Amino acid sequence: MNVKMEKKMKCVLILLLCCHVASPVKHSLKYFFTETPGAQSIPEFVVVAFVDEVQIGDSNSVREAKPKKDWIKFFEDHPQDLEWYRFQSNEIHHFFKATIETLRQRLNQTEGVHILQRMSGCEWDDETGEINGYDQYGYGGVDFLAFDSQTLTWIAPKPQAVITKMRFDAHERRFESNKNFLGHQCPEFLKEYLRYGRSFLQTAVFPSVSLIQKTSSSPVSCHATGFYPDRAVMFWRKDGEEIHEGVDPGESLPNNDGSFQMSIDLNVSSVTPEDWQRYDCVFHLSGMNEDIVTKLDKTVIRTNRAEKPADTVTFISAAVVVLTVTIITALAFVAYKKKKVICSTSPPDDGSEQSERLNPQS
Repeated sequence: MNVKMEKKMKCVLILLLCCHVASPVKHSLKYFFTETPGAQSIPEFVVVAFVDEVQIGDSNSVREAKPKKDWIKFFEDHPQDLEWYRFQSNEIHHFFKATIETLRQRLNQTEGVHILQRMSGCEWDDETGEINGYDQYGYGGVDFLAFDSQTLTWIAPKPQAVITKMRFDAHERRFESNKNFLGHQCPEFLKEYLRYGRSFLQTAVFPSVSLIQKTSSSPVSCHATGFYPDRAVMFWRKDGEEIHEGVDPGESLPNNDGSFQMSIDLNVSSVTPEDWQRYDCVFHLSGMNEDIVTKLDKTVIRTNRAEKPADTVTFISAAVVVLTVTIITALAFVAYKKKKVICSTSPPDDGSEQSERLNPQS
C-alpha cells in the first residue's frame, strides 16, 4: 500500500471512530445535587437535571423546581413528577447539611467552605435495551463514594470513606431504594422524557465556527458555538490527517440558550507561513453526513487586540450565565464526561438518627 493510500485509510478510520464515539444510541438522565453551606455569591443548594446532556430543569430552592421552557408543558401535565422533585430536593438538602456537619467533625475541619455533591442517574441503550445506573458522591471536590451497579456494592476510593461504605452496604433500605431507582424508576423517567421531547431533543443544529487568536504569538483557537445536541467532536488536521502534537482540546460547554460550544487550540509558533494552508479544523456533529471544515487562514482569524470578536463575547457571557445556577453542577457534568466522580450525598459515618431519617429515597 502506498503512502497516499495509507493516509486516506487512516483518515477514513478516524472519521468512523469519531462517528462511533459520538453515537446517539445511548440516552441518559442525570441529576446533580450540590450543597455549599456558608459560601458567598452562590446558592447554598442547587439541583440540575439533564436529559441527553440537555438541561430540563433546575432548582436553587428546596420549595421550587423550575422546568426549562421546552419542559413547562410536560410538568404542567405531570404535576406528580414536579412534586416528586420538590420532595427529593427538600429531603436531600437537609440530608446534605447533616452529612457535611458529620464529615467536618470526623475529619476535624473547623474552617472554610465545604462542598458536598452527588451525581445519580441512568443510561439506556435504545438498540440493546441495556440499562446502566450510577450513583456517585464526593466531598470537597474529591472522590468519596461510588455505587457499583454490577456488584450492587459501594466503592470507597479514599480511606476516609470506608466507614460510610460499610454502613451503606449494610443498610437494607438504602440498598433497595438504590436498586429500584437506578434499575426501574430512573429508566422509566428517561423513556417518558424521551417520548415527550423527541422532536426537539433530536433536532441537530450546526454551529458557527470561527478562528480566534488573542495575540500574534498565541495559539489559534477553532471555536464552534450554537450546536445541538452535545454529541460532537473537533480536531485539527495536517494534510488531511488528524494531529495531536501541539493541539489542546477543550471541553464542550453549555450556552444560555440550550445550545453548546467547543474549542480546540493549535500551537502555530512553529508553523511556517507557507505551511498554514496545510492545516484545517474539522467539526463533526453526530448523525450528520457533512462536517464543517475550516482552513487555517490568517485573513479570517479574529483577534481581541482591537475589538472583542462576537464568538469570544458569546463564550464569556455563556460562562457568566452558567455561573448563576449551574456553576458547580456544570463542573460536575464536565468531570463526569472525563469519567471523574465529583459528588457526595448519602449518610456519613456516624449513622445518627438524623442521618437515617433524612436519607433520600431516590
